[in-house]
Amino acid sequence: MRKRSSSNPVIKRALAAAPGSAGAYPQPGYGQPYPQQGYGQPYPPQPGYGPNPYAAQPGYGQPYPPQPGYGPAGPGYRDPNYRPVTIDDVVMRTGFTLGTVVLAAVVTYFLAMMVSPALGIGLLAVGAIGALVMGLVIAFTRSANPVLILLYAALEGLFVGGLSFFLELTLYGSGVSPGGLVVPAVFGTLFVAGTMLALYKFKVIRVTNTFVKVVSTAVIAFAVLILANFVLSFFIDGGLGLRSAGPLGLAVSAIAIVLAALVLAIDFKDIDDAIALGLPEKVSWQLAFGLTLSLVWLYVEILRLLWILQSMFSE
Repeated sequence: MRKRSSSNPVIKRALAAAPGSAGAYPQPGYGQPYPQQGYGQPYPPQPGYGPNPYAAQPGYGQPYPPQPGYGPAGPGYRDPNYRPVTIDDVVMRTGFTLGTVVLAAVVTYFLAMMVSPALGIGLLAVGAIGALVMGLVIAFTRSANPVLILLYAALEGLFVGGLSFFLELTLYGSGVSPGGLVVPAVFGTLFVAGTMLALYKFKVIRVTNTFVKVVSTAVIAFAVLILANFVLSFFIDGGLGLRSAGPLGLAVSAIAIVLAALVLAIDFKDIDDAIALGLPEKVSWQLAFGLTLSLVWLYVEILRLLWILQSMFSE
């Protein structure tokens, strides 16, 4: 039998807790058959009771049936209520989270357009800070709580809608109509995501442990650079220039799109691993969270790339 393993810490944790796994019941000997009396031998009589003529055991070394409040009868036992995750579970949960992101983004975008740009920028700030905090909480606690994940999706929607409006607002007067950046960014996101899925399914890209380590290291290094650029922007106009509308900003956005696309391949591998290993259905929410995070990041970077190109060529 193939050893059940994964490079994803969330899947490792769920795998360790899955019924029938070695890590599910850490007590020594728990779930192992109780030592029996000799075959057909009765237990000794209890004080206050006579001998039990029906105390013969079903067979030497056979486990007792499951008892109320206790674990399984033996190795390999699986709770009859246990349901492993399926691709339909992941698709459905991802649809819920992405739908929440889109709904919140559309509402934010039109509130900023119809009511006040200041309102849109305020919602952008709330969404950015809230999504960052909520995302860190979910990631570090490895939560599969649907309420937390949908709340995170709503905050991401505020951020995405506010940012989309703000970037288009800065190009007002340069020939960009409402939706002029958003629509091509959405189609670009779908195209890149579909391409990565095809490359993964046809094994053009193979997600190995080395692949995961290299991509993860690159993403962390990129995040550190962007954070440094953000902090320095308070003291130097434009910071390091990594997010400015120029050649350097264009190159940084292109690199970010490549990284986001590679992270999508890791998400696809995590989904395949979870299904192959028979992890519990609730893991689908954690997988949907990771997929949503990657898709939103991809959309934001494509949106920013289009904004930079429009800014450079409209001058």
